[in-house]
Amino acid sequence: MLARYNPWEEMNAVTRQLDSLFQDMQAPTFRTPAAELHETDEAVHLKLELPGVDAKDVDIEVTENAVKVVAERKTESKTEENGRTRSEFYYGKFQRVIPLRARIQNIAVTAEYKDGILNLTLPKSEAEKTKVVKVNLGENAA
Repeated sequence: MLARYNPWEEMNAVTRQLDSLFQDMQAPTFRTPAAELHETDEAVHLKLELPGVDAKDVDIEVTENAVKVVAERKTESKTEENGRTRSEFYYGKFQRVIPLRARIQNIAVTAEYKDGILNLTLPKSEAEKTKVVKVNLGENAA
């Protein structure tokens, strides 16, 4: 089978590749941040990555069994070259609710925010600390 050569088809393919490349380079979106939970006998420690977010733009709500974090990023970069100014703004807002397996003393939560990393210490309620669970092996246990 003979196929006719079409030089415009190659140009269209290159154009599509360039369009894809420039779309990838556009302003970054604000994705849901990475979270890390670590539980000890006394507390649950939550670490969230919030790059480019000012502390004043972070809102944290803690209930006995969940943490809700709402944050907004407002970033501006400005460059001047040869008398021309280029300015870019990146905005993004997210909300994330993280359920907790242990009940928390939500009035005793402490927070630290430094270099885009939010660290929450969520002390467990006294009932959680002293909780004892009886394990039944059943009648067939030797």
